[in-house]
Amino acid sequence: MTAVPDTLDFDVGSQPTATIVVLHGLGANGGDFVPFVQDVDLGPVGAVRWVFPNAPLLPVTLNGGYVMPAWFDIRPDRSDEDVAGLARSQASIEALLAREVARGVPARRIVLGGFSQGCALALLTGLRYPRRLAGVFGLSGYLPRAGALAAERSAANADVPVFLAHGREDEMVVLPRAIASRDVLLAQGYPVQWHDYPIGHSVCPTEVADLRTWLRQVLAR
Repeated sequence: MTAVPDTLDFDVGSQPTATIVVLHGLGANGGDFVPFVQDVDLGPVGAVRWVFPNAPLLPVTLNGGYVMPAWFDIRPDRSDEDVAGLARSQASIEALLAREVARGVPARRIVLGGFSQGCALALLTGLRYPRRLAGVFGLSGYLPRAGALAAERSAANADVPVFLAHGREDEMVVLPRAIASRDVLLAQGYPVQWHDYPIGHSVCPTEVADLRTWLRQVLAR
């Protein structure tokens, strides 16, 4: 049985009827996006649970084998993807989603998202998850294993709403890589809402406001 990652959970209101899972980036932790709890006002949606998982500690090849919080390994050749590591973390996030369902939140009321490496894992997992989700969002990231998506995508989430946002000056995940990921999703029929901003590998207030608007839309259904 796959273990659920350690998480920081925050309930906004009693008896949440929706859950938003946010996956942090490389070297960060679950607390990185806790400010979203206050910054992303979802009052019109009702009671919401925010869940911030912590990635395991792994040696990262790109960083000289240094051990840090990471959802999967990153190699100097970015085309050499850590397929086994991605699969392990995908299984752990699927276990987390199942836990939320067991806690009383239907899968169709769960949004899965993340930043950078967390974005990659959110897209990988959400588009393959066998139960319909409310939405999937990715900030400053990319779609891993893009060539396998057509064969592995979930019928239940074949038209799940996707929010993608990226900095035009991002030096870590360059804009063309993000655009290529967006175009793969559009070609396969996903309803993608795309935003880009004059920032680097970070999140800006306008982006948070755009994400809030999208979350209110997908959770209002």
